[in-house]
Amino acid sequence: MEPDREFVWEGHRVRWTRGGHGPPVVFCHGTPWSSRLWAPIATALSSGYEVYLWDMPGYGRSSMDDGADVSLGTQGRLLAALLQHWELPSPHVVAHDYGGAVALRAHLLHGARYASLALVDVVALAPWGSDFFRLVRENAGVFAALPPPLHEALVAAYVRGASAQGLPAAAERMLVEPWTGPAGQAAFYRQIAQADERFTDEIEPRYGELDVPVRVIWGEDDTWIPADRAHRLAAAIPGAGLDLVPGAGHLIQLDAPEALTASLLRWLAEREVA
Repeated sequence: MEPDREFVWEGHRVRWTRGGHGPPVVFCHGTPWSSRLWAPIATALSSGYEVYLWDMPGYGRSSMDDGADVSLGTQGRLLAALLQHWELPSPHVVAHDYGGAVALRAHLLHGARYASLALVDVVALAPWGSDFFRLVRENAGVFAALPPPLHEALVAAYVRGASAQGLPAAAERMLVEPWTGPAGQAAFYRQIAQADERFTDEIEPRYGELDVPVRVIWGEDDTWIPADRAHRLAAAIPGAGLDLVPGAGHLIQLDAPEALTASLLRWLAEREVA
């Protein structure tokens, strides 16, 4: 599934797609990923669900304009607007990494309603961000000036660290490719420079207010956001369930696709009979 449609919102060009038939399921990606990370799992679910994929502004095939606001604050407002554009009053939402903070902000701050919410290795609790992430954020201008071959090698090494199983060459190319070329390189450092824990600090005290069924799914071997956060997050959300996936790192979609798909299918099936 490739994002073959466009939604224009506040100057951002948002690429998206949908497929399948049944109850709607919206997938939210994180950083430095795109909707392509979710595409195989969305395709697997499309036999029983209408699945929606989208690239956040600054990511994947969406616009990567100079000076664009691609912060979590903007992405949360955009998701709420996108659900209205799709005429989805209460879809199931599956969110990974940054997408977790985006989905939580859209719900808690901007009125988005969900039938259920699956939070997969998400950014939701401070502190977050790897040592590399913080180093780049503090020196974004320096990193943006790297010669392209060095930049590409750096991004490749960075994304490899998110997998517990090791990345096949094709998967690594898929993850790195959006960040190559002048626009992609600038966008990579722009989104890191705009990362700010205040966007999760603003909503973290409100997780106890969540009135939607929530399932927390986490790779046991996630080194980017360790699994202790999964326990903390599930404990902070009333009635939240927790699935830990052995042998999976932060890139759980690539490390354990079958286990993740099975967990999501169980979760969605339970919601349909509830």
